[in-house]
Amino acid sequence: MAARPVGHPQESDFALDEVDVGSPEAGEVLVRVLWASVDPYQRGRMSDAKSYAPSLQIGDVITAQSVGHVVESNDPRFSVGDLAVGQLGWQEYATARAGTLRPVPGELDPRTLALHAVGMTGLTAYFGLFDVGKPRAGDTVLVSCAAGAVGQVVGQLAKIAGCRASASPAGRRKRAT
Repeated sequence: MAARPVGHPQESDFALDEVDVGSPEAGEVLVRVLWASVDPYQRGRMSDAKSYAPSLQIGDVITAQSVGHVVESNDPRFSVGDLAVGQLGWQEYATARAGTLRPVPGELDPRTLALHAVGMTGLTAYFGLFDVGKPRAGDTVLVSCAAGAVGQVVGQLAKIAGCRASASPAGRRKRAT
């Protein structure tokens, strides 16, 4: 991040830096990022306003869930060629502690689902619905912001659990459907 965006982010708010990529230390892996998420929360992280997550600082890599191939491993949990997902950011190569990554199952198709329904979005939806909401079959689940990434997964999970899902879009004019 080259500057804190004011209004809509501009190209000048970002910088492309080239740096040497070193080898991972014990317990780390080097990942070549293939896909990185672009999510609404990232805009908040670019601000210096108080929030639930720390602000990025000028010069930081933009934070993001990313999927990539392991190109070097110094941890037995990952081998070269494995696909991994984690908080790797908007960068071509990232070194990470192996314990902060999750393997992407080979049968997952498309692999980018690890960034959505089977990733942070899906985990947020799943645990929010079942650990916090605790619906039972036959319950009606009202999904606020149902058109958003998490909301659309919550609605589907509620239906799978035998609930009636009722959706409410975000915005000034809301109505249940």
